[in-house]
Amino acid sequence: MSRIDNEVIHNQLNWRYACKKFDPTKKIREADWNVLLESLRLSASSYGLQPWKFIVVQNPEIRQQLLPLSWGQTPIVDASHLVVLTYKEKMAEADIEKFIKKTAQVRGLDENTLDGYKNMMIGDVVKGPRSEVINWWAQRQTYIAMGSLLTTAALMEIDTLPMEGLNPVEYDKVLGLEGSGYKTVAAIACGYRAADDKYQFSKKVRFDLKDVVTIK
Repeated sequence: MSRIDNEVIHNQLNWRYACKKFDPTKKIREADWNVLLESLRLSASSYGLQPWKFIVVQNPEIRQQLLPLSWGQTPIVDASHLVVLTYKEKMAEADIEKFIKKTAQVRGLDENTLDGYKNMMIGDVVKGPRSEVINWWAQRQTYIAMGSLLTTAALMEIDTLPMEGLNPVEYDKVLGLEGSGYKTVAAIACGYRAADDKYQFSKKVRFDLKDVVTIK
């Protein structure tokens, strides 16, 4: 496997912007979309617990229902794909046990050898102080996945718009999430920029490296 050239990475990160207007006639190829889904699935998370679900909304009628719940942002209906990011409200011992079982299966281990790891996680996110703020913890994990998708899409020259400008409670109702244990936190529109989206020509505004990085 060959590594991606440094200049390519730098150029694509500069190429990326929050696309405000998508071309509704341009669709993401299935093979490319599967790569973006993998970027979500393979994203890092604390303990590897993956306290999230990603809902891909392709039904035009559902998208129309989400439009007024998203400050009228047209990418909701015009983008090729729309992903709603949801986080797990609470962590239970059953969630930890499910993860341990999967770990043992994938790595060919005896589950019993993972008891220490399991008990540590239960003592933290299920019974420990973190359990009191587990919804905030889970939301932060979900944003890591958002970053993974945005970066992967930029490398593939697929446009994105990360969105917090939405009504999460109403989203949950439309998407049937009430009582599921998951709640909406954000969304990402994915597709290709419209030729007349003026924002694509705006220079990226970022502070200098020295202003955001401190070396000690």
